[in-house]
Amino acid sequence: MIISVASGKGGTGKTTVATNMASALGEGVRLLDCDVEAPNAHLFLNPEIGQVEKVTTFIPEIDDDLCTACKKCAEICRFRALAVVGGKVLVFPELCHSCGGCVEVCEEGAIKDGKRELGTVESGTAGDILFSHGRLRVGEAMSPPLIKKVRSINGNNSITIIDAPPGTSCPVIAAIKGADFVLMVTEPTPFGLHDLKLGIEAVKTLGIPCGLVINRSDIGDNGVKEYAAKEDIPVLLEIPFDRNIAEAYSVGKLIIEVQPEWADKFRDLYNRIEILARC
Repeated sequence: MIISVASGKGGTGKTTVATNMASALGEGVRLLDCDVEAPNAHLFLNPEIGQVEKVTTFIPEIDDDLCTACKKCAEICRFRALAVVGGKVLVFPELCHSCGGCVEVCEEGAIKDGKRELGTVESGTAGDILFSHGRLRVGEAMSPPLIKKVRSINGNNSITIIDAPPGTSCPVIAAIKGADFVLMVTEPTPFGLHDLKLGIEAVKTLGIPCGLVINRSDIGDNGVKEYAAKEDIPVLLEIPFDRNIAEAYSVGKLIIEVQPEWADKFRDLYNRIEILARC
């Protein structure tokens, strides 16, 4: 069972839900923090990191002795990562999306496999939980390849929980595609509802079953619940605006640490997800 915990916007409590559910389930769970631009699940789980792996991606490397400046590589590149100036091919690594099209069209074999570092993947354990997260290199814009690398660590675990990036762009798609269930975390505000709708549309396009967690559920308005009822999206858990929970979050503690009764609620959340994913 692969569950991606996502949100249409940042700050809804996505990581709170992912880490508490993983901790409540315990042994046999793998948590993958794919929010590689700002990973923070480790702040709550305090894992012992035992492995660090650098992740690189392809960029073209030009052999000037073989290059004839035919411009075919520049013409095929949709992202303008290659340009021919004064009979020489210039490469702009930050624009390259590593598709390899330039290699395919180069008849002279003048384009070799170069590498650009994207970031690192760190893995370890947090008690009984198997933990991995990605850290995008500062200044790097291409997060999907790093997210895919983190996702490849899935292994044979019976339960994998993915903490996805916020929003609806390419990094989110990389984190939720192929999941058995997407758990959307939102808040009952106009901004929360607006971005939730965008997130739900992305999930529907991928054909993945989904459900909602409403965080800070006793503030705001009823717009989210009305939308969920209209779209037949189940609300699987509501987390109230609670001072004790907020204080625990501020110092990196889990909800289930300060209010142990919530462990049963997060286990029940997983059980409901499992039923819906099999329907």
